[in-house]
Amino acid sequence: MSGHAIVPRRVAFEWRTTPLHWIPDEPTATHVINVLHLLLPAGERWFVKVFREGLPLVTDPELRKDVKGFMGQEATHSVQHSHVLDHLAEQRLPTEAYTKHVDFLFEKLLGETPPFGLPVPAGEWLRFRLALIAAIEQFTAVLGDWVLRADALDRAGADEIMLDLLRWHGAEEVEHRAVAFDMYQHCGGSGLPRYARRIEGMVVTAPVLAWLWASGAAYLIRNDPQLGGRMRYSLREHNRAVAKGLLPGWRELGMAIPRYFRRSYHPSQEGSLRRAVEYLAVSPAARAAAGAIGRAAMS
Repeated sequence: MSGHAIVPRRVAFEWRTTPLHWIPDEPTATHVINVLHLLLPAGERWFVKVFREGLPLVTDPELRKDVKGFMGQEATHSVQHSHVLDHLAEQRLPTEAYTKHVDFLFEKLLGETPPFGLPVPAGEWLRFRLALIAAIEQFTAVLGDWVLRADALDRAGADEIMLDLLRWHGAEEVEHRAVAFDMYQHCGGSGLPRYARRIEGMVVTAPVLAWLWASGAAYLIRNDPQLGGRMRYSLREHNRAVAKGLLPGWRELGMAIPRYFRRSYHPSQEGSLRRAVEYLAVSPAARAAAGAIGRAAMS
């Protein structure tokens, strides 16, 4: 499906009927996935800022078009996940005590200038951050393809609105899975230094993401008002949810790293673009967004 256009879809979701434990009787699986809502509003705003910095360096018109589409999709993702945080707060699970650390990471430590006055040239700092985004997008593509295939969530009775959010987002992650990588390759220099910096991006990203995810899940479970402090995040419960197909497996996530380390690697090998496009054609939120655009064009 080469030549596929990457365009933002201005979706909207109604959260009033979505329960706190949107996977019934599965608080661990629910909150492990809910960590997405903690990380993505700030993280995807940061993606857009970094790509905006790098956009003047893009000389290829097709890549420039894809980058602009990527930025539009990521901006929409950030907004929609922020609305979920508002919904959690309405259910007496405020998240500011955690998200302030995420905001600090992306806005201060990884901001436009190096932190603590580090003497890193501006071009090198931009390339480093582009390498981080490319590595993060490796995992989002894997997660996006997983959620499109995760029939166990349907069998478990997961909330339809949350599933649509996750699958719409996951489909768009598969749809633009190669853009951050191509952006880095285009702006990251040439030869061995470019490859070494790409590897450095993954070496930094993988453990930081694992720590953010574990600490985010622990925060949500510890502060869940319906659990009342009776439960803590544990690998045993996490692994039980993986065995039931409610969370992606460790091997599926872990094997994304050595694939990325191959010098010949390209993210177009990840997931199924056809599956993603097929879901976007039936997603209630994506269909409603497309209908709204059509009605506006006819008016």
